[in-house]
Order: sequence, then C-alpha cells, then structure tokens
Amino acid sequence: MIILKSPREIDRMRAACSIVAEVLEGLRPLVCPGATTFDLDKYASAETLKRNAKCAFRGYNNFPSSLCCSPNDVVVHGFPNKTLLKSGDILSLDFGVVYDDFFGDAAVTIPVGDVSAAAKKLISVTEASLYAGIEMATPGNRLGDISAAVQKYVESRGFSVVRDFVGHGIGRNLHEDPQIPNYGLPGKGVKLKPGMVLAIEPMINEKSHEVRILNDKWTVVTCDGGFSAHFEHTVAITENGPEILTRI
Repeated sequence: MIILKSPREIDRMRAACSIVAEVLEGLRPLVCPGATTFDLDKYASAETLKRNAKCAFRGYNNFPSSLCCSPNDVVVHGFPNKTLLKSGDILSLDFGVVYDDFFGDAAVTIPVGDVSAAAKKLISVTEASLYAGIEMATPGNRLGDISAAVQKYVESRGFSVVRDFVGHGIGRNLHEDPQIPNYGLPGKGVKLKPGMVLAIEPMINEKSHEVRILNDKWTVVTCDGGFSAHFEHTVAITENGPEILTRI
C-alpha cells in the first residue's frame, strides 16, 4: 500500500532529509587517500547525534553500522572497516536518519584522490541518471517513466543497471511501497500522485549488471569485479513537480 503524505508530514520529512544532506556533505572532504570507512562511520554517527536524530541503518535487520560504505566493486551495503582508502578508489556512501518519526535517505559516490577517466564517467553518468529519473517524478506520470528514464540514460552511455536492488517509498518507515526499479517501460506501473515520497536510487555497474551477495549476507558486489556507483535522493511529488528533500 502506498502511503500519501500530507504537506505537514512532508515538512517533517524535509527536516530529516536536511540532516542526511548535511552529514553526507560533511563526509565529502573526509574521503581521501589514507582515510578509513570506519572513521567515516564514526563521523556520521556523531553528527547525527548532535542533531538529535537517530541513524536509520544501525540495527536495521541487524545491520552493524550507521553508514553503508561501498568501495569500487561493492554495489551497496558495504560494512565500514579499517582498510585505508587509496587514490584511484571510488566510494559510495549511503546514509539515512529518522527524526521526528520520519526517515530521510540518500547516497553519493565520491572519487578518492586521482581516479581513472572511466571511473569519473561512471560516477557522472550515475548521478545524471538519478536526475533523469527525478525529472519524471511528476503527477500523472507512471512509475515506469522514472525507471525507463534511468535505464535509457545509463545504457545509452555504455553502462548497466543493477536489477536485483531497487529504490523505494519512504516515510514513517525506511522502506515503503512502491518499489522503484531503475529499469522498465514508460507508461507502466502506478500513477504518480502528489504526496508520494520516493527514494530514487540508481545503482550502476561499469560492466555487467550481475551482482552477488557475500557471506556476511549484506555486502553486494559485482560478479565481474567492475566498479559500481550509487546515487540516491529522497523526493516528494508535489502539485508543482518533484521536490528533492535531501538536497543541500
């Protein structure tokens, strides 16, 4: 069941999403050669606590950390650790909070030091595909219009769309209906209405779309070892079109 949010509820979500945006923005300069994702996770936890919010991921289905840290061939749900980041890596950071009973969720992929031209292109295309999807999040469109826009943008530039993991509705729960694939057909799926709030999140691979889950039952990696990038925004559908709640 899709839960429509009132303007007052979207205001409350806007506050939660602002915290997510501020913490992710604060993490950017900390992503550098010699840093560890363990330290990034500590920063995210501390900054969330300062804002009287709660990290959404820690303890969610026994997830151990506040921040999902996914380097290189890790697609999503990577655990923070004490491995040193090195120049040439890319790092996806997925972060969420709950504040005033509502959730916010967003993700970015950040280059570490000097990265290859191919890695830069993957990051750029993934981010741009997110905005191609968001542009279609208008009343009267269908869910498939978002999915198809992401897929068309990505595949026309030589990359592949992960199919095993998707975006989602969000509100009083971290994951709500509907699921939002990053591939599909325009004109299909539920009709978009004001009051829907969606976490749109393309996960894009350098090579094949195929992925596998490691033995920790969380960490998702590409099957072929190619790099993967991930961007996400929490987006409210309004009478005037999409509003990105997790934008600084």
